[in-house]
Amino acid sequence: MSVGPIELLVVRFPGNRFKGEVALALADLVGAGLIRVFDVLFAIKDEDGAVTVREITDLHPDDYAAFYPLIEDMAGLLTAEDVQHLTRTLERNSAVGILLFENVWATRFRDAVANADGEVVLNERIPRTAIEELLAGRVEARV
Repeated sequence: MSVGPIELLVVRFPGNRFKGEVALALADLVGAGLIRVFDVLFAIKDEDGAVTVREITDLHPDDYAAFYPLIEDMAGLLTAEDVQHLTRTLERNSAVGILLFENVWATRFRDAVANADGEVVLNERIPRTAIEELLAGRVEARV
């Protein structure tokens, strides 16, 4: 199996509240063949600082149903140590969704480049804030 760029995404939810629209957005990405989910975990830090980890299969049946389309290729690669590391600075009474996923679109592109005897020499994620600043500067320069 060809595997492309893997990303780790951690999303914080203040007040320990998750909303179903996140699962729907992920399901759209998976359904469109843009990403493949390798793992999803939820970690909740209570008021006392204790962290509880939940896998998709631990969710309420309604929440599980929203995430069900994502679990076909799940490999369960995230460990308890990963969660401990990722939640150590999480505020009390907060939660995080931890997502490990492959950019399938990039896998296809990489394979096409390799088949054309090309070689990727740089692949770097530019922070969203840097792009926003650049775009804001262009808008200001036009005025």
